Amino acid sequence: MKLTIIETGLVPEAIRADFVDYPEMFRDLISVASPDMEFETVSVIKGEALPDPSTLEGILITGSPAGVYDDFPWIAPLEDFIRGAAKAGVPQVGICFGHQIMAEALGGKVIKSPKGWGIGLHTYEMKACPDWMEGNCPATISVPVSHQDQVVELPPGASVMARSDFTPMAAIDYGKTPAVSFQCHPEFNAEYSAALYRSRKGRPLTEAAVHGAIESLNAPLDSQRLGVWIANFLTSGR
Repeated sequence: MKLTIIETGLVPEAIRADFVDYPEMFRDLISVASPDMEFETVSVIKGEALPDPSTLEGILITGSPAGVYDDFPWIAPLEDFIRGAAKAGVPQVGICFGHQIMAEALGGKVIKSPKGWGIGLHTYEMKACPDWMEGNCPATISVPVSHQDQVVELPPGASVMARSDFTPMAAIDYGKTPAVSFQCHPEFNAEYSAALYRSRKGRPLTEAAVHGAIESLNAPLDSQRLGVWIANFLTSGR
């Protein structure tokens, strides 16, 4: 199948020369689990127009420094695109900002959380294991994060797949709508995550918070497990 990656954010300029872009990070992640997957990128952050979602085979929406409540010209069209894909039954995956805008577009609610920034390796309790996980479902998963916004109300018919005290709606299954989304960043490896946190030191992250976040990355990451889940979901024919 062909996966259309909707690029909604760029690697920060301060570290852009040292890392690949977000669509390539996802290609690297998913190709391990699904070597035959084909990819294309539509960059709304660079002004590219969204296609007719009904013509697509699968969709993945990346992370972004934007918030769903921001007044960027591509936000409202992307929400319409998500609703159009849902109506057409095209499988969709959202990551971080993608998780948030999918939830908002399909009837949930997202806010800038008063809990502040989540950074470092976060561990989530698995609350549900759909069939497309194919038995590859542990009690918890640990994946890098970088976010302040959070989903605080589920869309109608949706349910929580993974949670933590900091992020109660960390992964969402949208029920009869063929869509799933994750607040964490499985496409971020430890090296990129550390560089991202350092680039934000003092803007707005404290030195202590950055140090703690980087130290947490020494623990095992479940990112590749999520890569398998994403590939399985997209190819499961839901």
